[in-house]
Amino acid sequence: MVRITVFDSGLGSLSIIHAMQKIFKAEIIYFADSQNYPYGTKSHAQLSKIMEKNISLLQEQFSPDFIVVASNTPSLMLNLATQKIIDVKPPLNYAKKISKTKQIAIVATESAINSEGLNQYIKKNNFPKSLKILKINASDLVELVECGKFITNKQYCKKIIKKILDQKISQNDIDVITLSSTHLPFLKPLFEKEYPHVKFLDPGNMIAKKIFLKIKNKQSKRNTLKIFTSGNITEFQNKLKNIGIKNKVNFLSI
Repeated sequence: MVRITVFDSGLGSLSIIHAMQKIFKAEIIYFADSQNYPYGTKSHAQLSKIMEKNISLLQEQFSPDFIVVASNTPSLMLNLATQKIIDVKPPLNYAKKISKTKQIAIVATESAINSEGLNQYIKKNNFPKSLKILKINASDLVELVECGKFITNKQYCKKIIKKILDQKISQNDIDVITLSSTHLPFLKPLFEKEYPHVKFLDPGNMIAKKIFLKIKNKQSKRNTLKIFTSGNITEFQNKLKNIGIKNKVNFLSI
C-alpha cells in the first residue's frame, strides 16, 4: 500500500487529491494547515519555518512514501523538492508549447508573484524573448475558494474574476493561463465560461501523473482519504460539507 500525505493551508490540496484519485489508488492523508492560512501572504522566513515544521511532523506521524507540498507559494519560494517531497510549480513549458499568441500568464498568490523564486524559475527555463509572461496577483481569488463563495455566490465570484483578469487578458492578448495556486482549479468552470478563448492549465493532473510513474507497480487496492487540520475542526468540516465531502476531520497539532 502506498501512503501519500498532501498538505497546504486549506482547501487547495483537494484539487491535487482529486487528480490523484482519478489516476491511481493510494492511502492519502490530507493535512489542511488552517492555522497558518494563507500561505500566500507569508514571508520567505515565515514559510521556511512552517514548511520545516510541517514536513517533519508529517514524516513523524505518518511515515509516508511521498509528501506533496500542494501549494505553489512555498514551492516557488523555497527549494523543497527531493525524491520523497513533491512540489507544485507553474507548467510554463507546456503553456509555451500550446500558446499561439506567445502571451501567457501566471495567476498566483501575492507572495508567489512577488518572489525571487518565481523570477529564478522563469529565468532557469531560458525562454525566448518572443514569449511574454505576465504575473497576476490572485490572492483575492484564492479567498473566494477558501471562504466557500465559489459555491454560494457565483455572481460575486464572477465580478471579482472580471475585475482581476478582464483588462490583463484583453490588453495583453493572453491565450494561456497557469492556475498557480491549488485553490484556483475550483474556479476553473467560471474562468472557462468567462474567457472561452483562453486555456487554463491545472497542474494537478501533471503532479498526479508524476507520482503515478513513481508508484505504478505498487498501487493500493483502493483509495482511502484521512483528513486532518491544524485549525478549528468544526469550521473545516463545514467547509468540506459545502463541497460534498463528508469524511471525518481530525485535529493535528503543530
